[in-house]
Amino acid sequence: MTHHSDPLPATCCIAGGGPAGLMLGYLLARKGVHVTVLEKHADFLRDFRGDTIHPSTLEIIWRLGFLDEFLQLPHQRAEKLYGEINGKETTLADFSHLPTQCKFIAFMPQWDFLNFISRKAALLPTFSLLHNAQVTGLIEENGTIKGVSARINGEVKRIDATLVVGCDGRNSLVRELAGMEIRSFGAPRDVLWLKVHKLPDDPQWSTGHRGPKKNFIMIDRGDYWQCGYSITKDSLEALQQQGLAVFLALLAEVSPFDLSRLESDITDWDEVKLLKIRIDRLKEWAKPGLLCIGDAAHAMSPVGGVGVNLAIQDAVATANLITTPLLRGTLSLKHLRRVQRRRTFPTWATQSLQIMITKAGQKKRTKPPGRMELWLRSRKFIPFLFGRLIGIGFYREIPRGL
Repeated sequence: MTHHSDPLPATCCIAGGGPAGLMLGYLLARKGVHVTVLEKHADFLRDFRGDTIHPSTLEIIWRLGFLDEFLQLPHQRAEKLYGEINGKETTLADFSHLPTQCKFIAFMPQWDFLNFISRKAALLPTFSLLHNAQVTGLIEENGTIKGVSARINGEVKRIDATLVVGCDGRNSLVRELAGMEIRSFGAPRDVLWLKVHKLPDDPQWSTGHRGPKKNFIMIDRGDYWQCGYSITKDSLEALQQQGLAVFLALLAEVSPFDLSRLESDITDWDEVKLLKIRIDRLKEWAKPGLLCIGDAAHAMSPVGGVGVNLAIQDAVATANLITTPLLRGTLSLKHLRRVQRRRTFPTWATQSLQIMITKAGQKKRTKPPGRMELWLRSRKFIPFLFGRLIGIGFYREIPRGL
């Protein structure tokens, strides 16, 4: 490994080229901030990442001026989300009345979204994206983070920065290196993801998304079905010991696919990907010279598919609050703490709702639903309420100064 001591200057160094990192980098560079984004992988191609683009994110893209171009990318749309409750199909969320430009969720491979944002950012003279770039350490002087050391294509380099932002996901190395305290709220379930190829005569089982139904969900990916099966936490090993044939037979009971089709498409456990569900958040998101946002600050459950969009809203709020002090050279810890104050309530409220829904789903019903529950189920406004919470969230974040 070659060592390189010449520092690379950046006003803001962002660790992680995911949705939060690239959106923040784009917004800052659009205002003239010198930004370097470090992405540890050579590209964005990863299966089973959060692939839902909610109306809140589509609204941001519209306001940035490239919605029409963005929607030229292959995607599926869902104006409603459906599920099954007590054996009856019901509308869980309806986006048709949202006060947004797009009244639907777009299902799009995350790599297409990230490639699109990175191409837009690359047109800005103060933006730089480095692939094969892994943070290895934080540079601290007198209690303030002043940059990072990173292994970039095998060379260890120093990047000096006024601000380091950790956008490196739920297993954030930046967060770990900074010794930031995290609160975990647990989660009783994990999810197994798998692919089933589409056939020409497949019915329209969903307009983009279907679930949950007996712990099984389906997402229409155009040429294949992305399927998720919820299992009791840490029970994958026990399933594997029973054998793949037993697992596929279980899937055949809860999915619309017959056993022979599943056996044809899934021939090895390597084709079944485990997502360990976690719900946690940092006690403090910032230290002098350092800020964490997105999954690095708060890991979300897959319930509602809101993780990516919450991370993007973090990025917008961050850009709104720190761009001016960054450009003026007056950025301080108080500016970074404003980001946490702005984003604490939607994070807490969303996680609390996810925990409540998950716990409710684990309880075995011992008696029929009461009058209040039956009354709520019959209210036509409930799908619109959940459409608002899923589609926009508890706060709207709109980029300033466009």
